[in-house]
Amino acid sequence: MTASRTDSRIRAVLGPTNTGKTHLAIERMCAHSSGTIGFPLRLLAREVYDRVCAIKGEDACALITGEERIEPPNARYFLCTAEAMPRDGGNRAFVALDEAQLGADRERGHIFTDRLLNARGREETMLLGAATLEPMVRALVPGALIEERPRFSTLSHAGACKLSRLPPRSAIVAFSVEQVYQVAELLRRFRGGAAVVMGALSPQTRNRQVELFQSGEVDYIVATDAIGMGLNLDVHHVAFASLSKFDGVRQRRLFPSEMAQIAGRAGRHQTDGTFGTLSGGQGTRGRGSPLEFTEEEVFAIEEHRFAPITKLFWREPQPRFDTLDVLIGDLEASPRVESLTAAPEAIDLAVLKRLSEDAEITRGVKTSGHVRRFWEACQLPDFRQLGPEAHARFVARLWSDLQHGHIGADFVARRIDELGNTAGDIDALQGRLAAIRSWAYICQRPDWVLARDEMAARARSAEAKLSDALHQRLTERFVNRRTAVLMRGMGKDAGLLRVNLEDDGRVTVEGQPIGHLDGFRFVVDPEASHEDRKLMLAAAEKHMAALLAQKANKLIADELGELSIADGKIMRDDKVVAELERSKLITQPRIVMTRELVQLDPAQKSRLQDALRVWLTEQLAPLAPLQAIEEAAEDPEAGSEVRALLLTLADRNGTVWREDAGLRHIPKEKRPFMRRLGVTIGSLDVYMPALLKPAPRRLLKALGVDPRPVREQMEAVIESAKPMPTGYRRAGRQAIRVDMAEKLFRSAHEQRAKAQAAGDKGAKGFPVDIALATSMGLADENFRSLMKDAGFRQGQKEELAEGMYGPERPVPWTWRAPRKDNAPQPRHRPAGGRKGKPVGKPQGKPDNQRHSRGPRKPANQPATGKALAGLADLLKK
Repeated sequence: MTASRTDSRIRAVLGPTNTGKTHLAIERMCAHSSGTIGFPLRLLAREVYDRVCAIKGEDACALITGEERIEPPNARYFLCTAEAMPRDGGNRAFVALDEAQLGADRERGHIFTDRLLNARGREETMLLGAATLEPMVRALVPGALIEERPRFSTLSHAGACKLSRLPPRSAIVAFSVEQVYQVAELLRRFRGGAAVVMGALSPQTRNRQVELFQSGEVDYIVATDAIGMGLNLDVHHVAFASLSKFDGVRQRRLFPSEMAQIAGRAGRHQTDGTFGTLSGGQGTRGRGSPLEFTEEEVFAIEEHRFAPITKLFWREPQPRFDTLDVLIGDLEASPRVESLTAAPEAIDLAVLKRLSEDAEITRGVKTSGHVRRFWEACQLPDFRQLGPEAHARFVARLWSDLQHGHIGADFVARRIDELGNTAGDIDALQGRLAAIRSWAYICQRPDWVLARDEMAARARSAEAKLSDALHQRLTERFVNRRTAVLMRGMGKDAGLLRVNLEDDGRVTVEGQPIGHLDGFRFVVDPEASHEDRKLMLAAAEKHMAALLAQKANKLIADELGELSIADGKIMRDDKVVAELERSKLITQPRIVMTRELVQLDPAQKSRLQDALRVWLTEQLAPLAPLQAIEEAAEDPEAGSEVRALLLTLADRNGTVWREDAGLRHIPKEKRPFMRRLGVTIGSLDVYMPALLKPAPRRLLKALGVDPRPVREQMEAVIESAKPMPTGYRRAGRQAIRVDMAEKLFRSAHEQRAKAQAAGDKGAKGFPVDIALATSMGLADENFRSLMKDAGFRQGQKEELAEGMYGPERPVPWTWRAPRKDNAPQPRHRPAGGRKGKPVGKPQGKPDNQRHSRGPRKPANQPATGKALAGLADLLKK
C-alpha cells in the first residue's frame, strides 16, 4: 500500500494558499509531451482546462469529470477530477495531484490517498498540497523531493466588521444555503448586491457569477467553503459568517487549517489580504457568544502553522467482486500501514450495505460481473444531497433498469426534458440542476445508456439552459444593479462614473436610470424603492453641477451657439449676449442680458437666463479658491481681523504685499484657519498659490477684474516689464512668480538656521545655494536684488590665505529682518470699482505695481535680532 518505488522525479510542492502551486503544475505539464492533473473540484478542473486550452489548443486537451467528458482523439493533456483520473496516471509523461491533503477528508479521502500512492508520471510527478502533508509524504513516498513555497502576500487578521461596513472586494463565507441567501439579501439591500458561489452550482453558473464580481459589477461575493479550493478571485478581505459547519456527522468548529484554506483566498499574488468575522454572528461556545477567532487561531492562520496530518484515510481500491459480502468485507478492511487508517463509511458504501440487505433488489446479483456493476451503480454521487436513505432509493430504481442491460434512450430523453424546464425559483432550479448532474453522470458511463453520446449531449444542453436560468434568478434576487452603481458613486472614484443626460431628459448612471430633469430641477425615478431614493438623491447631488451644465450647454447651443467671456461680457463671436455686473462677491457677477434678449417671451427669457446662470457657474469653476475666501469673509466666526485680510486678499485677486496685509492684528490661532483656505503667508507676500495658475488668471482678466497682463504659461521667471504681469514681483531686471520667490526665501532661511545650529562663532555669515534660482532661470545679479528685498545681503568673497589650497569657501550671506507687519497700511481704492458698475471697468491701482523697496530696520527691534527670528516667524505662518 506504500509507493512501490522511490523516485527522485517525484516532487511534493507544499505550502499555504497563494503560493503558485497550481500555476507551477500547469507550467510543468505544458513543458512535457503529455500529462494529467487531478483536481478536487469539477469547477477547478474546468477552470484549468480553459487555461491549458489557451496554451495548447482544444484538440490537445481533455476534460474528464463524473458529469462531463471532452476527449478529442489526439488529446495529450488531461484535466480531471481525482475520482476520474487514472489510478496509475495513465502512462503519461507528467502527473500531478492537487490538494493532496484531502487524503484526510472523511468522505473522499481514500480517493486522494490512492492517487498519492499510485498515480505516477513517466518523467515527472508532482504532489501539491498544504505544508501539513509533509509527514505523510515522507512516510508514504520516501525519497520524494519536498519543496516548501512561501505565500506571495501577507495575510492578517482584521477583526469583526458589520455587514454594512465591509470593505469593497470582500468575500463572505457561510456554511449553509440558508445563510448564503440571507447574507446575499442583506448585501443587496445595503451594498447593491453580491455574486453567489456554491459547490452545487454548475461550472457555467459559477463562472458567470464570478464574472459579476471580477468585472466590478458587484463588490461582494457570498460563497460556501467551496471558495477555499483553488478559485482565484480578486478578493481583498474574507469575512466568516460562521466558524462552524456540519461535516456529515456533527456540527463542529472549523479546524485552523480549514480556516486558513478559506481565509487564504484574500490577497491574491502580490496583494496583501485580510480576514475576519461578521459582527453580530454567534460563535460555537454557547448561545450569545460572539463570533470571533481565538488568539491561537489567528496566530496559526497568519503564520501558516498548523498541526501536521498524522493519518490518511484508506479504502481498498481494488476489492474482490466474488460476492456482495466479500466486496463489503474488502471495502471495510483495515490498512496494514501505520500511517493509514480505515476510511469512515462513505455514502457509496452506505448505499451498498443498505441495498444488499434487500433480497428483492439483490436477487439477480450473483456473478462477479453483476457484483461489479451493482457496486458501480452504488457509486453514483449524491448530487442532490439527499442522504443515504433517499439516495439508496434512487440507486435502487436505477439498478432495476441496469440489471437487465442498458437504460432506454427514450426514457432518459424524457427525464432530461422534464428536468430541463427553466421555470421556477432558485431552489427549484438548483434541485433540477442537481438531478441533471445525476443523469449527466449516468450518461457518461460507457455501458449504461443506449445512444450514450446523444444523451450526454442532451444532458449538457439541459444543464446549460438551467445554468443560464439560475444565473438570471440569482442576479435578479441578489443584485440591484442600480444600487450597486450608486454605492460605487458614493466612493472616492465617483467622478469616474458615467453620468448621462439623455435627449428625453432622463438621468442615467452607468446606464441605470435614476430620475429626470424637470427644467433645472432633478426628480427621482418614481419607480425607485424607498431604500434607493436616498442613494439616488445623493448621487444626483454629487453630479448635479455636471448634469445642469450639460443641459445648459445643450440649450445655449440650440439657442445662441458658442459663448465666451471677454472684457467683462458674455460674447457670441463678436456680439454681446450679456454684461457681467460686479456684485458684492467677485465670483458671483450679475448677468444683465442685452436689450434684444430682454424682449423675448417671458417663459423663454426665464429659461435662457437659467441656462446662462448655470453656464456661467461652470465657467467660473477655476475661481473656486477665490470664492472660498469670499465666503469665509462673510462668516462672523472668522473674526474682524481675519475678515479684513480676506477682503483685502479677494479685492486684490489673491495676492497682497505682506506689509499691507495687517498681519500684526491676526491672532496666531487664526492662522491655521487661513492655511485651510489655501492662503500662504510668505516673507514678502500673502498669496493663494491656487490662483497663480494660468486658468484663474486668464479668467480674472476676461472678467475685467484684473486689467494687468497675464502670462499664458505663468512661468517661474520672466523678463521684467511694465506694467508688471499679474502674480509676479520684480527681481532686478527680471520678475519672479511670488510663490517661487517664497521658495527661495525659505531655502535661504533653512541654510541660516543650519549655520546657527552648528554654532560656528568664527563664521561671518551663512551660505546660500543659488542652484535653485539658477534652475529657475534667475540671473545672479537679479537673485541678489530679490534676496535684498527679503533682508538677505551677500558678503565679500573670502580669499584663501597664502600657501593654502583647497575648494573656495562659499560666499557668506547675512540677514536683517525687513520692515515688520506693523507698518501703517496705505489707503487703497477697490480694484473692481464701485458696487453696481460693470466688472470690466475696474478702478484704482493694481497691486504689486510699485517698485519693491529695500528692507528697513524694524522700529522696536535691534538690528541683530534673535538668531532664528526670521525662520521662527516663517514657521508660525
